[in-house]
Amino acid sequence: MPVLDAIESKKEQLISCRRDIHAHPETAFEEFRTAELVAQKLQEIGVDEIHQQIAITGIVAVIHGRHGKGGPGIGLRADMDALNVEELNHQLDYKSCHHGKMHACGHDGHTAMLLGAAEYLVNSRNFCGTVYLIFQPAEEGAGGGRVMIEEGLFDRFEMQSVWGMHNWPGIAAGTFAVHDSAVLAASDYFEITLNGLGAHAAMPHQGVDPVLASAHLTIALQSLVSRSLDPIDSAVLSVTMMEAANATNIIPKKAVLKGTVRTLTPQARVLMESGLKRISHHTAEAMGCSAQVIYERGYPATVNTLAQAQIAAQVAAQIVGEDKVVTGSTPSLASEDFGYMLEKKPGCYLWLGAGDNNHAQGLHHPEYDFNDEVLVTGSSYWVKLAETLLPVNPS
Repeated sequence: MPVLDAIESKKEQLISCRRDIHAHPETAFEEFRTAELVAQKLQEIGVDEIHQQIAITGIVAVIHGRHGKGGPGIGLRADMDALNVEELNHQLDYKSCHHGKMHACGHDGHTAMLLGAAEYLVNSRNFCGTVYLIFQPAEEGAGGGRVMIEEGLFDRFEMQSVWGMHNWPGIAAGTFAVHDSAVLAASDYFEITLNGLGAHAAMPHQGVDPVLASAHLTIALQSLVSRSLDPIDSAVLSVTMMEAANATNIIPKKAVLKGTVRTLTPQARVLMESGLKRISHHTAEAMGCSAQVIYERGYPATVNTLAQAQIAAQVAAQIVGEDKVVTGSTPSLASEDFGYMLEKKPGCYLWLGAGDNNHAQGLHHPEYDFNDEVLVTGSSYWVKLAETLLPVNPS
């Protein structure tokens, strides 16, 4: 089946909704206007239940199938938050009206697509069971998905599987990419303080230089990926910040390195953490310094379950055709807190292609804008997925 005619007929309404959200971006746990707009539209649509203030601004809407309550349940998730990025799309009449904030990742589109699916599912009820629509706050770094789980998402709402979707400008609009396993990486943070002995820059022999030690350490840390990790696996270690003296003629008493580690497997994550600590302490000691290491685990890897990935690919093919569904793609080393949900429930997180000549900027770019031409495609996918997973007449 192609995109659904009933959703196609609502395209301009979906665009209007998406652009309204885009013009009023709200960041982590501050999505109050967005949540109010979503709740209002859900009420107008006529969903059966609306549960608000989960993880402060999160919402779960409930739609029962043709035979009412009971039966299996599935969760469909859209994220709502924006980024702390100054928008440079000055030509848009729906440009962000909040200084320093913008929807640079397309969560405005994700929210609109799920609302479009909600209206169709309420009107058709062409499924048997319960669809839970998860409107999640604070995906961008603050772990809103984790907080929703902690506040009873899967205890209060009995869903057997959970499903996510993200627009992807790097692939052509109107296509889908489905991964059989890992989609996105775990994201960890580190901070290494190298303690030396301060001195005048003209008399380095009177001190112990932590800046020199930090330079050696930055290079040494790269050996974790190149010489410690299985070449078949993937990881990234990036030192992104260095803090030391604030004068050119001073050897400081300490230097601080900060950065991120991205991994796709639990084994690689353990290896990178233990290796970073080991190399930091030993390199510091070799240079006459001492090291203090802070290593904080962030989002887990986003890993699909095979059976659910295969279902997602089949459903996507019914919307856009088999030739426009890409499987076996290389995962990205970006991260996403939908990984917390997939740790608890089977499911699939896929990419909806959004790239064309007018939408070439990548996610998080200050000139990024969601491609409205894929709104109907995404909404149609959600509907067909629900109808496939919760058939009225199961075979």
